Amino acid sequence: MTDNVKPAKGIIENKTFFYPIRVYYEDTDAGGIVYYANYLKFSERARTEFLRCLGINQQQHLQQSKCGFVVRSCNIDYFSSAVLDDELVVSCKISELGAAFAVLHQEIRRGDDLLSSLEVKVIYLNIETHRPTRIPDNFVEKFKNFGA
Repeated sequence: MTDNVKPAKGIIENKTFFYPIRVYYEDTDAGGIVYYANYLKFSERARTEFLRCLGINQQQHLQQSKCGFVVRSCNIDYFSSAVLDDELVVSCKISELGAAFAVLHQEIRRGDDLLSSLEVKVIYLNIETHRPTRIPDNFVEKFKNFGA
């Protein structure tokens, strides 16, 4: 019976990945609105699911290559608040791709309402040397299909 239970999956439309999130009690602060740092968590989940949707298993890749993506910088703007039980959609689109980095534009929406907008720069890092390294060609090819 539990074999049929699967985590939420996003969809890709027009070179953008969309991932559903529901707001739970643990996501809110004393005022009943989503705590500001949780928008970063929501966006991280969407980036992870975006890679999974592209067929990239981060854990397996990290174990085999000793390389993975880490956040270098993040700019976030807040426009409106989410509250308990809201159904949100987090989008993810690659806006720039370099040899060892990618910049992703993300938005968090409740229906048509834009709640938050993020620009996240990730670098592809060798975890043993702690140095940036070239993104593998097979990843680059997958990313090019999504705006890069």
